[in-house]
Amino acid sequence: MELPVREQQLRVIGFSSHQFNRIAMMKLLSAFILLLLPLLTGCEPFILPLDCSDVYTQDTSRTSGVYTIYPIGATSAVLVFQRRLDGSVNFYRPWDQYKRGFGNAAGEYWLGLENVFYLTQRKRYELMVNMEDFDGNKVFARYSSFSINGESDGYRLNVSGFTNGGAGDALSYHNGQKFTTFDKDQGGSARNCAKTYLGAFWYNDCHYANPNGVYRWGADGTIYAVGVEWHQWKGYDYSLKTISMKIRPVQ
Repeated sequence: MELPVREQQLRVIGFSSHQFNRIAMMKLLSAFILLLLPLLTGCEPFILPLDCSDVYTQDTSRTSGVYTIYPIGATSAVLVFQRRLDGSVNFYRPWDQYKRGFGNAAGEYWLGLENVFYLTQRKRYELMVNMEDFDGNKVFARYSSFSINGESDGYRLNVSGFTNGGAGDALSYHNGQKFTTFDKDQGGSARNCAKTYLGAFWYNDCHYANPNGVYRWGADGTIYAVGVEWHQWKGYDYSLKTISMKIRPVQ
């Protein structure tokens, strides 16, 4: 929202420098301040929303939808930073795209590692991973603490405090790992796990979770463990219908 700005001009005509004395200067300064005062007192601070909770706080009447946030700077709603649901977006992408983000916030997308880093440094967040199979079964895994480190540390994953919602704990195996893409290997294996399993993630040696893998349709053992997978729920030969990773600030 832009505030209307009323321009005030003060023109001084016909005065040379030697004609001004101390009293005249004080009167001129006082008049100038009086002209500016309505503008100074009428302004209200405008704060850009850092995440979805800020959007909600600024206007609690908002409904669910797609809103613009400004994570690098300028009760709690959740922020979805990863979503798979129909295979419409290719997730086999290089490092720079995982760093800045890609996709469509209304569909399949990745928010961007740099954005997630700035978000999780500002507040404490919990993580919820929701998933569904092709038979309509829905489960979740919740982690009470989630953050990632900066790029200089490979966007290292910090996650703990697992609560089972039927999915099982596939993410703790990845705790403490740096992020790996096919063109930047930082995983805990001698091989590049992103190349092997056609995804990008905080790979260990290699994965129990592969949410950014190839979108397939349910049970498919033709190529081992390359699908959108959560091993502790459906194993390595089942690619999920949907999965989303969402964070929410906690006290």
